[in-house]
Amino acid sequence: MRSWLILALVLTFSGAAQAQAAPHPDKEEACTTRAFEGSSFTVCAYRPARDRLRLAWAGPNGPLGDFRGLERSLGSRAAQVRFAMNAGMYDPKQAPVGLLVLRGHTEHAAETSNGTGNFYLKPNGVFWVGSDGAPHVEETGRFLAEAPKAQWATQSGPLLVQSGQLHPAIQPNGTSEFVRNGVGVAGRDLAYFVISDAPVSFGRFARFFREELHCQDALYFDGHISSLWAPSLQRQDPRTGLGPLVVVMGRPKKNGERRAPR
Repeated sequence: MRSWLILALVLTFSGAAQAQAAPHPDKEEACTTRAFEGSSFTVCAYRPARDRLRLAWAGPNGPLGDFRGLERSLGSRAAQVRFAMNAGMYDPKQAPVGLLVLRGHTEHAAETSNGTGNFYLKPNGVFWVGSDGAPHVEETGRFLAEAPKAQWATQSGPLLVQSGQLHPAIQPNGTSEFVRNGVGVAGRDLAYFVISDAPVSFGRFARFFREELHCQDALYFDGHISSLWAPSLQRQDPRTGLGPLVVVMGRPKKNGERRAPR
């Protein structure tokens, strides 16, 4: 009887210690580094209850082009940025190639034709959020058929993970290795934006989303121009010539709380 009591107390205190160790979402670091299969990845979490998400690619003077351009366009609101990352495909003039929805308005229609390159490695997909901010990754054809009321949407490809299954054309560890980035959805209240810290294979990148981050759906963004702005890490990648960008900012505080500058 005594041994059972001791075991119960150990489990109770162990559970309490784990609960204390897990950070509250409001105190969670915007971006952290995680290891997987010998590779390092920077992972940035988007939580709609805490964060606001938007997409951007151009301002009054043309394409933003890089994170400095984005920072200038935000003005004082740049202080609210938790992180930003390159998003969907674009052409040499930095204009979107696939679907781009900004504030509920379709800036560019979806691309459904066949072609060469990662974007056309079907199934490809759409990352989108609605008015409730919940994140989604859906296969392009399904998204177009269901026509949800997206507030923000960007098309890219291929789908790394679809309903828990890895893309059939992706080799477990192919010879092609690049610094890669993408987004995975772990539920209606959580999405992970990821960039590898060194070149990795398609297969390892896809497995990281499914096996380490437990994302049932994940979408590839790029493997040549992958870039991140993470103020908490004092990181702002200098690459220029970028197209659509995803920007995650902290929500303004409620009444009675101190507000960040707007």
